[in-house]
Amino acid sequence: MTDWVTISSLTTGAGTLVLAAATFASVRSANRAARTAERSLQAGLRPVLMASRLEDPTEKIMWMDGYWGQTKGGRAHVDVTDDAIYLAIPLRNVGSGIAVLHGWRSCADRLTATEPPPAVEHFRPQTRDLYVPGDGLGFWHGAYRDEERTDQADLAKAIENSTPLTVDLLYGDHEGGQRTISRFSVLPHSSGWVCSVVRHWNLDRHDPR
Repeated sequence: MTDWVTISSLTTGAGTLVLAAATFASVRSANRAARTAERSLQAGLRPVLMASRLEDPTEKIMWMDGYWGQTKGGRAHVDVTDDAIYLAIPLRNVGSGIAVLHGWRSCADRLTATEPPPAVEHFRPQTRDLYVPGDGLGFWHGAYRDEERTDQADLAKAIENSTPLTVDLLYGDHEGGQRTISRFSVLPHSSGWVCSVVRHWNLDRHDPR
């Protein structure tokens, strides 16, 4: 004799199991879609700073104390005066998002990609907002003044003797995330101080290496 109650229960249970499996698959698919959308959004906001190209136009720069300088395409501006040490690098943002510069560190030596970057808390904050548009041009500039001028005797000597320098820049997207440290070499050349990027370090996401 057919037990319709049992068959009905088994059918209901099987249907519930199929529905649960379908729901689980749908949730996983939705999660993957959400993660993909989030990565796409982050990529759209992500800046990546490089030195500008040699053919890029000159950037005119004024420091807060009224000092003026300029950076030709691919060439840094470095100068030592009685009152300050001035540094500037022309930048090209090869990413699609706006780059917001947070801080910087310099070194009177040529650091390689294998040497770790400074800790975030050791970067000097920018005294003015500097932005580089996505797929556009801009610049970074900084200075050591007053008592810092004597603290940076090695840097001043390196500039006066035309020996290589290193500048590390800390920046992120305009939402405050995706922080990155980019290391730039500043090298003496017959045409001035040529600059080039050495390496990028991601602080808020996995390193691609």
